[in-house]
Amino acid sequence: MGLLWTIIIGFVAGVIAKFIMPGDNEPSGFILTTILGIVGAFVATYLGQALGWYRAEEGAGLIGAVVGAIIVLFVYGLIAGRQRRAI
Repeated sequence: MGLLWTIIIGFVAGVIAKFIMPGDNEPSGFILTTILGIVGAFVATYLGQALGWYRAEEGAGLIGAVVGAIIVLFVYGLIAGRQRRAI
């Protein structure tokens, strides 16, 4: 059940993160945004468990997932920006 909740929270976090951090280099598609949000939720869960904020069976909450999604969107924007300048 923890994996399912991480995916659901990541989906919501991706949408919220896109509204918080709009920009030209961020993904414009709904599916890609939600996938990056889910990845952000997994990143937040992993980092939270590594830092001792969450137990092994716990996942990141909504706020942690939004922060993780913002981090993933920021990194994606940096990578996408570099690729556009190279072309």
